Amino acid sequence: MGDWPDWRGPGRDGISSEKGLPTQWSPSGENLAWRVPYGGRSAPIVIGDHVYLQNSAGEGETLQERVMCFHADTGKLLWEHRFNVYLSDVPPHRVGWASPAGDPETGNIYVFGVGGSLLALSRHGKRIWERSLSEDFGLISTHGGRTVSPVVEGQLVIVSGINSGWGNQARGGHRFMAFDKHTGETVWVSLPGGRPYDTTYSTPIGAVIHGTRLLIAGGGDGAVHAIRPQTGEKAWSFEMSKRGINTGVVLHGGTAFVSHGEENLDTSEMGMLAAIDATASGELGKDKVKWARKGFLGGYSSPVVHGNRLYQTDNGANLAAFDVATGEQLWTLGLGTIQKASPVLADGKLYVGTENGKFFILAPRETGCDILDQDVLGTEESPEEIIGSVAVSHGRIFLASREALYCIGKKKPDSGSGRSEGNKPSASAGEVAHVQVVPTELVLAPGETVKFQARLFDGQGRFVREGEASWSLEQLTGKIEDDGKFTASAERVAQAGLAKATVGNFSGAARVRVIPPLPWDIDFESMAEGPAPRHWINATGKFTVRQAEESRVLVKLADNPFTRRARAYMGPSDWSDYTVEADFRSTDRRRQLGDAGLVAQRYSLLLFGYHQ
Repeated sequence: MGDWPDWRGPGRDGISSEKGLPTQWSPSGENLAWRVPYGGRSAPIVIGDHVYLQNSAGEGETLQERVMCFHADTGKLLWEHRFNVYLSDVPPHRVGWASPAGDPETGNIYVFGVGGSLLALSRHGKRIWERSLSEDFGLISTHGGRTVSPVVEGQLVIVSGINSGWGNQARGGHRFMAFDKHTGETVWVSLPGGRPYDTTYSTPIGAVIHGTRLLIAGGGDGAVHAIRPQTGEKAWSFEMSKRGINTGVVLHGGTAFVSHGEENLDTSEMGMLAAIDATASGELGKDKVKWARKGFLGGYSSPVVHGNRLYQTDNGANLAAFDVATGEQLWTLGLGTIQKASPVLADGKLYVGTENGKFFILAPRETGCDILDQDVLGTEESPEEIIGSVAVSHGRIFLASREALYCIGKKKPDSGSGRSEGNKPSASAGEVAHVQVVPTELVLAPGETVKFQARLFDGQGRFVREGEASWSLEQLTGKIEDDGKFTASAERVAQAGLAKATVGNFSGAARVRVIPPLPWDIDFESMAEGPAPRHWINATGKFTVRQAEESRVLVKLADNPFTRRARAYMGPSDWSDYTVEADFRSTDRRRQLGDAGLVAQRYSLLLFGYHQ
């Protein structure tokens, strides 16, 4: 009881059912159980008697991302796990953007780094598995550092981000990716939206609506999407902004509350808070909007709903209350000037910090809000920024600033504190409507064998059974048997294609790349002019093979300003102990000389043009 396994709590809605929580405290000692000098920009989570925090460690060449585990009663550091940040343009102060996700079933922790590393760790800090999404999927890691926190849904751990892979995933898009939480194998990849504008960090909320389990989150394309978590199928989308959506969605019955702080689609006015019909399907239009308040800049801090009121802090740290039925703004309270953290509602109180270093305990009412406690972390001249939300567990509040982690409340934990278990879909499944082939997104060697399974789901994304299927191959050379066993051709030739399963009128497929072992000798002379090799990651539309004078070469395309800089990956992400050699030529155009480089074992050798 009392776990806080996600940064927004067990319901991913910023609400705790615990009682008897602190109404006041002081960083100097009152109601302070402990403080440790390890901070971060993300929110802590709590599983059992362990508190987990994601941040950075080291400086310069030794900078790494880190997960830390503390004892909840004492603040004692139990262990830390560091991992490298590679193939990323993220600056040091944005490392450790996402929060970990805990799995109460196994006790495992899932961590998503700014460079695209997805890790599963045991409660003792042992690495169970790791995936490099930048190399495996072409996930984009930018200077902004925006990284979504993972969520655990049943047997899956799910993240999202903008990627450009191969085949039907070559075009850039904000995709959701689901992995087996025990093994790290890819289960599905979903693209519910259109062309993305930004990387974003909206974490999905899960809920059962009309018997269907949905995950609802903002996307980099300026829309909010609802998907079925077991299959990745889209249930609905609502387009609302000209930039990406960073805030989380909250629900009240069949209504979803969504917000952003960017330009609206139908007006130049910035920002909007809206209530939409979450029971609908397909592309939602204005007829599914119950109310909207344009001009509310809710771009970073996610809302929380309690009873008939919604509370949200705008970008300028003004806390506002709205009537959930009409959208009427009931009151506002200024907390500071800069806001990123989301409020948490617990025991009838709101707990929220500001980037100005102030932490508030508030008692909201229908006509106003009382400040029960207000404290400055650090000093007025040098405040400790608060960017993440608090965690509530066993009668205590866990608060992370950029400088420290605080435990507010009793030194001994409460027992039997309430915890939301969430809502679950109906146990009975309907007729088969979807075929899922697992595992997918595989990289095999020539002659290697894998056994596929066909999983059948109904129209609401509920598992029906594993089924017998008719198997076929598309753009793959090899043999696939009646039981789904696939053996790739032993020929030392790279290939990429699909292993397809058909059950009745429905089909699904696993995506497979076959990569021959080293050494390679690629001079492009035997390749046809046109697109880069199909099996390369993040190469289609960015590189092409052309005839240049007497040689055929690979050319970096520069016609799209969004893809002028790109990293393409040719082989498996787990290869090591190899060297790469290549010849480059950069063309001088109007006093501009392009950059070029090589990536080997996650190290980059760059040749700068005029930026020397």
